[in-house]
Amino acid sequence: MTDTPDNSNTSPSTANLFNTAPLPVGTPQGQQQTLPQHAQTQHNQPQEQQNTTAQTAAHPTSHVGETTHFGFKTVPTAEKQAKVAEVFHSVAAKYDLMNDLMSMGIHRLWKRFAITLSGVRRGQHVLDIAGGTGDLAKVFSREVGVTGRVVLSDINESMLNVGRDRLLDAGCSNVDFILANAETLAPFADESFDLVTISFGLRNVTDKDAALRSMYRVLKPGGRLLVLEFSKPVFEPLSKIYDLYSFTALPFLGKVITNDAESYRYLAESIRMHPDQRTLKQMMEAAGFQSCDYHNLTGGIVALHRGFK
Repeated sequence: MTDTPDNSNTSPSTANLFNTAPLPVGTPQGQQQTLPQHAQTQHNQPQEQQNTTAQTAAHPTSHVGETTHFGFKTVPTAEKQAKVAEVFHSVAAKYDLMNDLMSMGIHRLWKRFAITLSGVRRGQHVLDIAGGTGDLAKVFSREVGVTGRVVLSDINESMLNVGRDRLLDAGCSNVDFILANAETLAPFADESFDLVTISFGLRNVTDKDAALRSMYRVLKPGGRLLVLEFSKPVFEPLSKIYDLYSFTALPFLGKVITNDAESYRYLAESIRMHPDQRTLKQMMEAAGFQSCDYHNLTGGIVALHRGFK
């Protein structure tokens, strides 16, 4: 599999990245409150059709009567998104500090490895889903240069605001900030991006299969997807130590640093409920990705999955 061709001279304008059907005010996902000015245009379709499209994008399935997991708890599927939102609203302000403490700084090495395998080049378009505080987007902004474009998206407005402030303060003028639902990626047109990444966010998505299909949709032919996520340790002794750490140290740190032990207890549980390395690879293949592989990091505590369109 070869790298995606350098599109520095042929990439479409940034406005073409966005499919900007208006979404209903107050919906918890799929909002476009932070669309850049150049992308805020209306579709040429009747208002009734626009509203129907918007409702479908915001709520891709009704989930009536369905249940799913929220950590170790079973909850109505329709309620999971709001519960996850509460977690990240609570931790947004000190998210970076907690990441450093929880991983003892190793998360920076994991992300550096992901960037190394991204193959990103100048002039390309990059979508960083669930990008939160912008660790990856900041590096991608530098790598794609003034002829490229990076979109930092997140479903959680509090997290996105932290990332926006951080990247604007860093002078990243080629980054857009979009509130979007990973299950639909409704603001984005088909085949818009050379690279799509999601870092420590997929496990919080209710319908992971739908999200992977949406990621495939927005990638250009030859583009690649990178999924950096907590996974399953490959050594049993390490797994036991990791469990002990996750369910004792993480809630303790959450209580001390953010006064919120429950959110970090959920984060530990969500890691255990996430598909293992082989299962996620199979899910990516089912979504259409080719030449899928994964790399275990820190004994499988984290895995970087990669697939191509």
